[in-house]
Amino acid sequence: MSYASAPDEAIFCVDKLLQYMGQDEKALKTVVKIVRDGIGPGIEPLNLAGEAIRDGKFMEARRILHNLRGSIGNLGAKRFVAASLALELALQEGRIVEIPLLFTALEGELKLVHDHAGAWLDQHSGRAVAR
Repeated sequence: MSYASAPDEAIFCVDKLLQYMGQDEKALKTVVKIVRDGIGPGIEPLNLAGEAIRDGKFMEARRILHNLRGSIGNLGAKRFVAASLALELALQEGRIVEIPLLFTALEGELKLVHDHAGAWLDQHSGRAVAR
């Protein structure tokens, strides 16, 4: 799959999550919180994974990436999930040469998720303010 040709929905899409939760005001408030919590840590987890990789602590890096993949994956970020899995697998298999490129790709995908999620929050969080 070419990341460049993937639709925006593969970057960030919480439509299904909203649907499952009832697509009402309460669901919107919950999803706004999930999105905020998901992107709240920013790139810090990725920085920690990068440090672990530089220190040769591949299992630690994989653990951090696995947790990050779970929280960002909740946001419908299919491209991020695929990029994270590719890096996790390279770490597991010790494919050292591929790791920098895969890490850079993952970093780009995380930035896209944050950009799209931030734009979504700008559009929807005003409607989800507690009354």
